[in-house]
Amino acid sequence: MGIPVTDDPYALFADWWREAKESKRTYPDAMSLATADADGLPSVRIVLLKEWDDRGFVFYTNLTSAKSQDLQANPNAALCLYWESLGRQVRARGSVELVDDAQADAYFASRPRDSQLGAWASKQSQPLEGRFALEKRVAAYAAKYPIGAIPRPPFWSGWRIRPQQIEFWQEGTFRLHDRVQYERDGDGWRHTALFP
Repeated sequence: MGIPVTDDPYALFADWWREAKESKRTYPDAMSLATADADGLPSVRIVLLKEWDDRGFVFYTNLTSAKSQDLQANPNAALCLYWESLGRQVRARGSVELVDDAQADAYFASRPRDSQLGAWASKQSQPLEGRFALEKRVAAYAAKYPIGAIPRPPFWSGWRIRPQQIEFWQEGTFRLHDRVQYERDGDGWRHTALFP
């Protein structure tokens, strides 16, 4: 059947994203995020894709976390979304930038209250002496913000991956998969079919 190629990879991503959301699979927004530290040592973990547009793909995190430290030292990253039930994968890689404060504030305000408190309480990626220490921190911030809006912590924001390359992969029979790679070309994109 093949991948329906367009001149705009984000238009193709929009179709695949909609189908992944409609598939009712658990966490269609789960993506692997690969970073490398200042020495080039790579790390990969699962994060949630929260926003995307023609500027790139956005996830949110603590800015003191290991992933944020990697991105501050080496402002490049790669992502991979895999939707097994659809037999599809999307990979992208490029430079990163922080989202602006208004965008981070708006997303933080949309989160459940307990998730907001968790963002304040977690010293992400730091050693934890026991679960009770985390629960105490959550309780302390719940007491600090008992009612009303909870402000976004100054150490919490979003990273946008601005792809230079996006690849779409679709499973085929006998491992004869379809692959299309998009690469930035000035203000537009050029696309190339790849061998599986």
